[in-house]
Amino acid sequence: MADFLEMESRDGIRMTWNVWPSSKIESSKCVIPLAAVYSPLRTAPEMPVLPYPPLRCKSCLCILNPYSRVDYTAKIWLCPFCYQRNHFPQHYAMINESNVPAELFPQYTTIEYAISGDRASNPNPVFLFVLDTCVIEEELGYVKSALRQAITLLPENALVGLITFGTQVHVHELGFADLFKTYVFRGSKEISKEQILDQLGLTGPRPGFPKGATVGGMPGAGALNGITAGGINRFLLAASDCEYTLNSLLDELQRDQWPVGANSRAMRCTGMALSVAAGLLGACVPGTGARILALVGGPCTEGPGMIVSKDLSEPVRSHKDLDKDAAPHYHKAIKFYDSLAKQLVNQGHVLDLFACALDQVGVAEMKVAVERTGGLVVLAESFGHSVFKDSFKRIFEAGNQSLGLSFNGTFEINCSKDVKIQGIIGPCSSLEKKGPSCADIVIGQGNTTSWKMCGLDKNTSLTVFFDVAPSERSSSALQAANQQLFIQFLTHYQHSDGQMRLRVTTITRTWVEGSATTEELVAGFDQETAAVVMARQASFKMETEV
Repeated sequence: MADFLEMESRDGIRMTWNVWPSSKIESSKCVIPLAAVYSPLRTAPEMPVLPYPPLRCKSCLCILNPYSRVDYTAKIWLCPFCYQRNHFPQHYAMINESNVPAELFPQYTTIEYAISGDRASNPNPVFLFVLDTCVIEEELGYVKSALRQAITLLPENALVGLITFGTQVHVHELGFADLFKTYVFRGSKEISKEQILDQLGLTGPRPGFPKGATVGGMPGAGALNGITAGGINRFLLAASDCEYTLNSLLDELQRDQWPVGANSRAMRCTGMALSVAAGLLGACVPGTGARILALVGGPCTEGPGMIVSKDLSEPVRSHKDLDKDAAPHYHKAIKFYDSLAKQLVNQGHVLDLFACALDQVGVAEMKVAVERTGGLVVLAESFGHSVFKDSFKRIFEAGNQSLGLSFNGTFEINCSKDVKIQGIIGPCSSLEKKGPSCADIVIGQGNTTSWKMCGLDKNTSLTVFFDVAPSERSSSALQAANQQLFIQFLTHYQHSDGQMRLRVTTITRTWVEGSATTEELVAGFDQETAAVVMARQASFKMETEV
């Protein structure tokens, strides 16, 4: 047990079996699957961050690691995954037995590379607040207070935007402090991303600004997707520049003014608001770390994503209704949020949901978008409850209390030729990058060796399922030479300070031959990890197969 804990503290990984059977027949007898629970961004105080790019194998693209064999005289290293001989580049010319680069230190099986060294050129994190105004005055006051506190805790360079919604969606323009400008979208009608951008004026040059002109001191020629910097800064401004504007806007913000009948629910267009938010971020900051923070106070009753009608005589669907397929709006809402999830994953953006109401708000329908983007869900009975207040505050806190939120990640796995990847259960989405390491049997997000992780933090963990390759490891000489298997996890992500980083974890385990090695297998069995893996697999099957 001490060895398992030591490996976890060093590499952030625990495996069900730490000694692997060498054949498919023997692995099937194990019953408990060959799996690993991996935390990509687990805090490792002693882990170095290297200020230069990693050195990759020219054949399999695996990264130089402590298990690579090195010929210091010939300046050649042997890849443990494919046995390809690689020459060191010129800037490694000074290495020798007494001058070893950090990535070859035996204790640095997990190491991190700073891909972009100049922090001034790094993308700023983006926070787009989507606020429900169909709540009572007291609840709206609690939300305003939480937002004001969040603005003071945000990094000065973080970009901030605000969308409010009720019967209609209001996109607030923050770049013109002298006059509050708002773009209004009808909540009952689903419109395309192109129509959203056209109404926001993000599809072409703004009137009065010639092509290539500088807006707000930033050149329009350096625009993103043809959108000028001034166009982006109309809706997304640095926290230090828009704090006064946001506070003034919150002071004047009122409850949704649309009248609500005696036997009716408030007309709330949650789905439309999230669709507009995704379209805005996709146009302004595609491929850059961004979070949509949705603060919702009731069920969606209008437009895309609707879960119940406005008429109070129709009850909100229950678990029994879902089980009997008797929820009239469920499948249509699921289809909408599934397409929204795909859009957000493609853009690299996260959806966080803060649902504070005594009634249901539709988390069952919305969870697909939250899960696939690695977002957070907080449920409370009121925006004034300590559960919401403390959770919302922690997102923006720094220091020891920080969640270590990171953005726009990509997760890859490389492994020895006798190991196959069945899939992953966790907050990620397949990038459909199929390769020879993909297993025939799929568990979770499979048939790929690369996954998108839009949002991840130091507590994020993935359960990875493996299989032993069916190919024969024939000759005894080859078996003797290949008694170890290797797995490498690559996590490319945008750090909370904006810097792009690559974390590399390389692990090795031992093969055992024949059925007479039961004692060795049992000695390498981690029952705590096995319990977690089986629980996750059972939970996943209940949601997808029942």
